[in-house]
Amino acid sequence: MLHMKVVEEDVDSLVRSLHGQGVNFKGQSILVTGGGGFLGSYICDVLVKQRAQVICVDNFSSGRMENVQQLTGLDNFTLVEHDISQPIFFDKQIDVVLHLASRASPFEFARFPIQIMKVNTLGTWVALGIAKEHDARLVYTSSSEIYGDPDPEHIPTPESYTGNVNPVGPRSCYDEAKRAGEAFINAYRIQHRLDTRILRIFNTYGPRMRPGDIYGRVVPRFVDQALSRRPLTVFGDGTQTRAFTYVSDMVEGILRAAWVAEASGEVFNLGSTVKTRIIDLARMVLELTGSESEIEFRPLPEDDPRRRCPDVGKAKKLLEWEPRIGMEQGLMRTIVWFRRSSIK
Repeated sequence: MLHMKVVEEDVDSLVRSLHGQGVNFKGQSILVTGGGGFLGSYICDVLVKQRAQVICVDNFSSGRMENVQQLTGLDNFTLVEHDISQPIFFDKQIDVVLHLASRASPFEFARFPIQIMKVNTLGTWVALGIAKEHDARLVYTSSSEIYGDPDPEHIPTPESYTGNVNPVGPRSCYDEAKRAGEAFINAYRIQHRLDTRILRIFNTYGPRMRPGDIYGRVVPRFVDQALSRRPLTVFGDGTQTRAFTYVSDMVEGILRAAWVAEASGEVFNLGSTVKTRIIDLARMVLELTGSESEIEFRPLPEDDPRRRCPDVGKAKKLLEWEPRIGMEQGLMRTIVWFRRSSIK
């Protein structure tokens, strides 16, 4: 299918880039929770091409079978349909656990708060148990949500910032669960001396993201709305800022963090440092799609952060990583994928 070409090009580029940096998981057995999701499926694609033995665990509550169907049947890919918040055991040795499973769209927080809490607490506990049993390295994808709405003095936000979070707000099922997940990781690192890495991921976009009011985050929602000639919904006045990272840059950061020995026990911000206003993003999408859709303003949701931008100095130093793909290039690749994809 034509829309798959964009993803294949991203994956091939990632494999070449990682090879050039000496990052190759060939022969290692790697468990990817949430492997059918947006980031997880890209990671599975890359690792399979590197000839790792990949075990993808997903219950497809928000991931899609279409994201990994091209891998099923390959001798180095195993798909296990399972809810990671429930115990699971593996007979074969596992070398690395990449724990990515979780719903992540703010539009899902009101509909699935218990599932989101469970996967980031009980699911993290299960993933840690697997890592402990196999003496495996564990990488946990946390979120910029753990910072809440940082004050201006903490923009860009360093890993040392402890956050401004509402524990009973509409986003608490996600941000507090991610914070609890980090505490689980730290406890196992201290008590069981596990090799762990925590990654606080900032806004990421690209092919395979879900569009729509429920599943769509801002970039795929805008692109979908523009291509279908519907109004682009901007919350508030659109002056709130985010730092957007294209999916292949983010996946490279995750895999470098999983590889680099010096990353053990560390916490990293991963994201772009280029701040973009939401209203400017909407206008950019309209220009790149050639859409004549209007922009429609809606009330700002409660506790919606006014600004997000990471300090990635630590990732630059220890992981030798920083995003390379600019916003216009990344958006164009995302738009091409959405034009060619029949998935809605």
